[in-house]
Amino acid sequence: MKENGNAGVFQLENGNWGYRYSIKVDGELKTGRRTKDDSGNPFKTEKQAVKARNTAIAKEQMDVKRKKPIQRKTFAAVFAEYCEKGRKGKAYATIRKQESLWNVHLKERFGNKYVDGISVAEIIDYLSELYYEKGYSYRYVESFLKMFYLILGQAYSRNYLDMDTYNKLCVNRDTKIHMPKMKTDEDMEIVIFSREEMQALDEYFCGTNAETAYMIGKYCGLRINECYGLKWCNVDLKNGTILIDRQMQYENGVIKLVPLKTRNAKRTMFMAPPLKEYMTNLYEKKIQREKILAEQREQNQIFIEDIDGASISSLELVNTLENGKRQTINSMKYHAEQIQEKLHIYFKYHFLRHTYGTALADRNTPVHILCNQMGHASVNVTQKYYIAVSKTGIETLKANLSTL
Repeated sequence: MKENGNAGVFQLENGNWGYRYSIKVDGELKTGRRTKDDSGNPFKTEKQAVKARNTAIAKEQMDVKRKKPIQRKTFAAVFAEYCEKGRKGKAYATIRKQESLWNVHLKERFGNKYVDGISVAEIIDYLSELYYEKGYSYRYVESFLKMFYLILGQAYSRNYLDMDTYNKLCVNRDTKIHMPKMKTDEDMEIVIFSREEMQALDEYFCGTNAETAYMIGKYCGLRINECYGLKWCNVDLKNGTILIDRQMQYENGVIKLVPLKTRNAKRTMFMAPPLKEYMTNLYEKKIQREKILAEQREQNQIFIEDIDGASISSLELVNTLENGKRQTINSMKYHAEQIQEKLHIYFKYHFLRHTYGTALADRNTPVHILCNQMGHASVNVTQKYYIAVSKTGIETLKANLSTL
């Protein structure tokens, strides 16, 4: 072994290189000696050894600084700090969901635990308990996993966790916290109504106070909050389009029109001919009722807060009855119960969205177009509708097989 001009760098008898160092950082002695890199490869040149030595020293300095005594924080303290400073601009629904998960579940179990003392196994055991023992759905348990990532990420960004601990908990694919193995019978499928069920639903909703919401769900696949937040000024009957740019939501028991949850949710929908005809007739009736039922409409209207903070009349909403009474997302609950009782169909308004998306996928709608119409943030979500096994899709498959 031969020392070289670069301090701490030396050449081995076989011609390869190595390095050593002995330094003090904040009074702490740190030493090291290496002849190979992290992948086990030898240093072939002096330059490689010098660079590796400088990197190793920089890492030692950084590690010591990060390991300097800091104020330990509990999960409760980190979450409180996040609520105060870190979630400005978050959607109201997101805030409500986070607070519900924390207050109902996580606070009691993890509130007093220190974030730098938690183990991967402890969190995975908790997720497994929720999923296997308490019977929560896979998707619901995923929301707990996201909460852990959120709180631990906040702790790391505020220097309450060192890099190695954070990487072990949230980054390294071999060690990080993860979901339990999915049950073989877990229902993660797209739920769609059959032709027969849709015919029965058509007959049921005809003439009810939820007919308009049903038609919009059937032919546009809107989310229920988007449907009930729809204003007439966003319906273009001439061009057959609907602009989706807000949603109805309860905030502390008060109904408001609020921005959409994601940027991609803002979109222009194209109406199918049956919906365009229905909306045209509905608008004409609205004009007539404004004269005939003027007093009733004025008396029954309420004023709600719009996305810009302005107060608007409920008469501006599409889902308002002829007499001026407002409809809300709760208007669909009664009908869901009646459909279950009378038609023996498990009805959720969101299943209309599934049915709409799958029907367009069955008709070979380009995935990027369907992604836009559904308001998805990623085509990966949209593609679920292309792999959903629908009756129409099976019929198409059989027809194609007959031609082989």
